[in-house]
Formats: sequence, structure tokens, C-alpha cells
Amino acid sequence: MHVRARPGRGSGRRPCASSRVSPMPHPGGEDPDAAPSCSGSDNSEPQDQQRAERALSNGDLYLGQWRAGVPHGDGKYLWADGCMYEGEWRRGKATGRGRFSWPSGATYEGEFLDGFMHGAGTYVGAAGDTYRGAWAKNLEHGAGEKRYANGDCYDGEWRAGLADGCGRYTWRDGTEYAGGWRAGLIHGRGALVWANGNRYDGGWEGGRPRGQGTFRWADGSLYVGFWGREAPGGALHQKGVYYPTPGAAAGDARTRDPREVFARDLPECVRSSTESQSALPSLRSLKWLARSVSGRGSSSSGRSNVSGGSNWGSDGEVKCEIPDDWRRRNSTREGRGLPPPSPAPHVAAKGPPALRVSKRQGETIAKGHKNYELMLNLQLGIRHAVGRQGQVILDLKSSAFDAKEKVWTKFPPEGSKYTPPHNSSDFRWKDYCPKVFRTLRKLFKVDPADYMLSLCGDDALRELSSPGKSGSFFYLTNDDRYMIKTMKKSEVKILLKMLHAYYNHVRAFENTLVAKFFGLHCVKLAGANQKKVRFVIMGNLFCSDHTIHRRFDLKGSSLGRTTDKPQAEIDEYTTLKDLDLNFIFRLQKQWFEEFRRQVDKDCEFLEQEKIMDYSLLVGVHFRGAIDIDGDKPATPRLSRWDRNHFLSDPNRWSKIKLGANMLSRAEVTVRKNENDVIGEPTGEYCDVILYFGIIDILQDYDIGKKIEHAYKSFQYDSTSISAVDPRQYSRRFKDFIYKAFQEDRVDS
Repeated sequence: MHVRARPGRGSGRRPCASSRVSPMPHPGGEDPDAAPSCSGSDNSEPQDQQRAERALSNGDLYLGQWRAGVPHGDGKYLWADGCMYEGEWRRGKATGRGRFSWPSGATYEGEFLDGFMHGAGTYVGAAGDTYRGAWAKNLEHGAGEKRYANGDCYDGEWRAGLADGCGRYTWRDGTEYAGGWRAGLIHGRGALVWANGNRYDGGWEGGRPRGQGTFRWADGSLYVGFWGREAPGGALHQKGVYYPTPGAAAGDARTRDPREVFARDLPECVRSSTESQSALPSLRSLKWLARSVSGRGSSSSGRSNVSGGSNWGSDGEVKCEIPDDWRRRNSTREGRGLPPPSPAPHVAAKGPPALRVSKRQGETIAKGHKNYELMLNLQLGIRHAVGRQGQVILDLKSSAFDAKEKVWTKFPPEGSKYTPPHNSSDFRWKDYCPKVFRTLRKLFKVDPADYMLSLCGDDALRELSSPGKSGSFFYLTNDDRYMIKTMKKSEVKILLKMLHAYYNHVRAFENTLVAKFFGLHCVKLAGANQKKVRFVIMGNLFCSDHTIHRRFDLKGSSLGRTTDKPQAEIDEYTTLKDLDLNFIFRLQKQWFEEFRRQVDKDCEFLEQEKIMDYSLLVGVHFRGAIDIDGDKPATPRLSRWDRNHFLSDPNRWSKIKLGANMLSRAEVTVRKNENDVIGEPTGEYCDVILYFGIIDILQDYDIGKKIEHAYKSFQYDSTSISAVDPRQYSRRFKDFIYKAFQEDRVDS
């Protein structure tokens, strides 16, 4: 609705002190003296809606719709200092769509709530800064893009007016950073690429390199190391290994230092929030205490009290007050943070678990730990193996897959021509099929420097609390990206035997769910012990920003497939089994179809390699959104718009793939019969994010498994036991998985 200002009866006159009130015009005309209309922005009491022109003694002016003594509907408010708001009002406060402009020329156009810039909107500053995105209580909060007057640009997540979360900052000279932010500073993991081609990938803290990181010069030279806190003189502490570019002079290793680049070229981000104004919209909130209006017109001598108070002057004007404490906080948005969020809602025990902050899994292998030397040996060996830069060729010769293709390296404590000195005991290191695993890491998009940092950085590995059923021990890297599993000699033989077929399978199917193997190695201790420790390096399925609240190991068999822990002791690290599963996971149609195709292909591959006893490991994160004001937890059910919005977020979409970061719905089930493998659906849903993959793929149907099958078949139903031939195992596995995972057919 457009409102015409009526400054007075004569042209150029100052607004008069008295106010003129007229009923709302009829939809078909603009005659202010026409009969009252029943249309309006609020249909509850349309007969009270009026058009009003109110001139205030302080020089402010309001023109627009009016109801029950306050602005309600479309209207325009002009402050004496030149600020103006034009848009929707509700019960005396700017709420809905509107436009606010300052005398400086700055404007905001978008959504308002109770006088605040709140929702989606665009701010254009007088100096040229522009922000488009989400707002909360006058502050940038949520996803948004800001273009600064100096040519810089930040696109990403915001919190309380500052960059916070994942985001990309581009400087006007072409330098670019993509990664984590906290309180307006680079923080977390991220990559900074200078315009000249230099690049740093790694950890950050407070805008400076911190933790494990890799620096690459534009010519290909590489520095892998650890950055510490700044020294008193301002220099960065660092230690690491320098790898000159092939063909570089030997002296380069002594002269190239990434600290020089950081000291000279580390760019600064524009930290200022949207430029301060004389008063933000919320600081001009209007405290309307007006009399009710009846008839057409108003008397300058009228008096009326509302709720025992009057805000009418002696000459009949209506006053607009700004509280004193708001005036004291007039020009800045500093310190106007949001209240802390409410805790996640508790969900009934039969559904998802109550959410809580989780502790890190495993025990850190510190000095004095029984496996401390083994960890040092492992890290030395991997650093040596990965550091030897080699050409990656996808079309490998068959000889590269030969089980005899292995490289032995001696690691004496004093060092050698090829190995550095170290503080561990004398040992030998074996690399199995190094060309194959180097190429697999390339196929799996693993950066060599990041891989080395995760496994060989200063941060220690963590040992899981107990060995697996096979007796293998598991270790996690400090960043949770990789898992190291000790192996039996028989498992190594199986992996080497199937390695060529495995390579072809993962090369053909980018979204394969089978476990990802990055390296196969052996440490042999010197001396009388001569102990050999074989291990494989795998990807950790549950490396995620989301807490994994429940994990399930699903095989499709029922004998012994339940946890032996009491209910009270089950936590996020308890691995539950088939008969513990009380959900059906419902995937969106396109994902479910892709899921079925891939499971079929993966099972076909495993069946051909005569593999059985594998399982689908599933990690479940239960979602719980909190209202921006922190006082209203979201319902457990997402709307179709919410799910589509989640998937359309580029920061999230880039992380979503089959088996990782998948938004889904979990329907709670109840077993009416203890023999039921899958319970009956209840119609009760909760929103989840799923992680899953096929693990334990190194068990073939050997003579031992055949004997186990024959023995248990005498005691139990042969279809319920794990040890069955690969063809039967594959069929039973798929039958169960396609009951546990189904298409989400909801249309809401």
C-alpha cells in the first residue's frame, strides 16, 4: 500500500502539531472521507483499521494504517533527523517486510521483527559495503555474503555480526581463504591461497597458523610441519620437514622458510561489521500509548487514558518515546550478542537417545604407554613412505599388484642415508604394493601432505579401549580422519589376493560403500624379539562435525546379534547389532535408488571374491534445531521445505555423498516378536544424519568358517548364523539392509 504524506494544508509548511486521523479508504478509491472499509492487513478487527497522519511535537511524522491506537498494517515513519521506515507494522512495531534508510544514504531492505532487522535482508552502506543474507536482532547471523567497499568479499556463515563457521574470503588482489572462522577471525582448518600461487593448508587459531599444516610454494616445493603459538618477538614457532621441488638446488632446503611468507604476506580481513549508524531500527522502537480513535477526525482538545496512562500532549499530538537506556546504546552494535541456545530436547527412550556432549574416544598413546614405540615406528615409516614423491598412474601394470611387490627399509636409531635419526628402537619397515596404495589415495582424493600430517604430526594417536572380536587393535588419528587396524597374516594375504579386483571396483564406482584402504604396512622389531606387526590404514566412517549418537553393526543374521551391555551403560561408542536396531531409515527417493544400486554392486564384488561376514556399519546423528532466540526447540519433524533448504545449502551439499552426511528420517519400530529381525513401524519419526559403509571385508569362506557353519547348524537354524557361504551371505545381507533402509514416500 502506498501512503501519501500530507505535511499541511499549504505547500512547504511544517507538519502541524495536531494529528489528522481518517478511516481507511475504500479499496476502489482514495477519498479519505469515504465510508470505512473492511479490508486490511489484519482481518481480526478490520472495522477498526484506519488511515492516520500523525505529526509529533519532536518533529517525527507517521503516515499509514492505524488500529487500536498504534500503527498496524502498511505505514511510513519519518524521524526528525532524516531516518525513515516504510513497510509493514504490527501492534506498533515494524514487523514484516520493510525498508529503513539513514540520512547517510545507507539502506536496509528486507524482513523485520519487533523493530529489529531480523530474517532475510539486504544492507547497503553509505561507503559501499553490501550484505545480503540472514539477520537476527540487527546483526548478520546465518548464511550471507558481504562485499566490502575496498573490494574484499566474504561468503559464508555469520554469528552475532561476525564471520563464524564455514566461509570463503576473497581479497581484492585475488588471494582467497576457504575454511573455518570464529568471531571474525580465521580459525579451525582451512586453505589460504595467495594470488602468486603459494598455498597453506592446515590449522588456524585467531587468524594465524596453528597446529598441523602444509605450505606449498608456487614452484612445487613443500613444507610439512607444525606451527606453534607466536614467540615474544612475533615470529611463529614451527618444526617440520622441507621437500624441495624436483631439480632444486640442495641449498634450497636451508633457505626456504614459510615463516617469511607469513610475516610478509599474511593478509588481513576486514573485521568491521556493517558500518554503524546514528541509531539502528530497534533503537528507535516506538512506545505507543495512544487513545482509541472513533469517527472521522480528531479533536485537538480531546483527552483519553489507556491503561491508566496518557501519551497525548496538551495540543492533542501523539508522542513517540525512545527509552533512555536505548539512547545510551545508540550508535553501535558491539556487544549485542544473542542469548545462548536452549539445550537439545530430550526424546523418549524408545526413540533416539537423550543428547549430550561426548568425550573423545580412545586413550592417547603418550610416552610410557606400552605401544608408544610402535606408534613412533609407524609414524616414521609412513612419513618416509609418503614423503617419497612418486608419479601416480591410474593404469597400473599387473606386476604392481603382485604380493611379492614390497619394499623393506631399515630404520637404525642413528639414521642412515635414506632415513632420519630417531629416538625409537631399531626396526625394519615394509611397504606392500606401494604404487597401488599411492594410486588408491589419489582415487579417494586424499592429499599426500594432509595424509602425512594426520598420521605423523605431533599429535599422538589414540588407542581404542579394547580389541575387536578378531583380536585386532584399532588406533585413531587425532583428527579422527583415519583408523589404523592391526592385522593377522591371513588377512594380509586376503587383501593382497583381492587387491587388483578391489582397485578396479573402487575405480569403477566412485560412491562405493566398501571400506577404503590407504596403505598396508608391517613393522618388524630388531633383536631377539623379531616381532612383526602388520596393519592397514583405513578411512574413519565417523569422521564428522556431527556427534554420532548411535552406531549399529548390521549383518542380517540373528544369532548372538545383540549387545551384552545393560541399557544404562549404552553410550555413543557402544556398537549395537541387528536385534538392537529399533529404526527404519527412510531415504529420499534419489538417494535410496542410488543406495540400492551401490549395495548390489558392492555385494556382487564381495561375492565374486568369496568374501563373507562383512557388515554395514551405520552411524546416526539425531538432529535438533533451536530457535534463533534460544527459547523454542524445533519439533522433531522437518518439513519438506526444511529438508530441501538443508540440501540446497552449498556448504552442506559439498559434504553430502552416499554414506556420509546424509539427511534422512528414522521411523521408530517395535518388535512384537523376539524373533523379528525388523520391528513394526510406529509412525513416530525423528530427523537424522546418517553415515554408513561396508566394513570387515577381509574374511573369506575358508575351511575354518565351513567347520563353524557345520557345527552351528546342528544347534541352530542355519539361516540365523553368520558363517554361511558368500552367495547366501550376500542375499541375506541385502534382504535385511533393504528392510532397514527404505524409500521415504512422504509428500509433506
